[in-house]
Amino acid sequence: MANVYKNYKVDLTTNAETTIYSVPSETTAILRSIRICNDDSSNACTLNITITDTNSGVFSLEKEKSIAAKTSEEILKAALIATESEVIKAQAQNANDLHIIISVLEISKT
Repeated sequence: MANVYKNYKVDLTTNAETTIYSVPSETTAILRSIRICNDDSSNACTLNITITDTNSGVFSLEKEKSIAAKTSEEILKAALIATESEVIKAQAQNANDLHIIISVLEISKT
């Protein structure tokens, strides 16, 4: 059993729903941070973040969260446990405004 700290970075270049993290097989993930940055110089941008479980159930983590122009925000206030094959997705109101960085501790079962 190995513990590995990783971060995953996504530039939301479209306003379509985008996968930002999928828990690898044989792994439990402890998400420690979800940091959002709005690079737009004058406009706020809203964001939706969901987690899809292994039964294809979709649960909102953030719904229409507004991120002000030229700011960043930590949206995860406590650790989030995600299990094998669960998927975190994000959808921005506007393309090319938001960057996301997720910090994760991955605990491998092998």
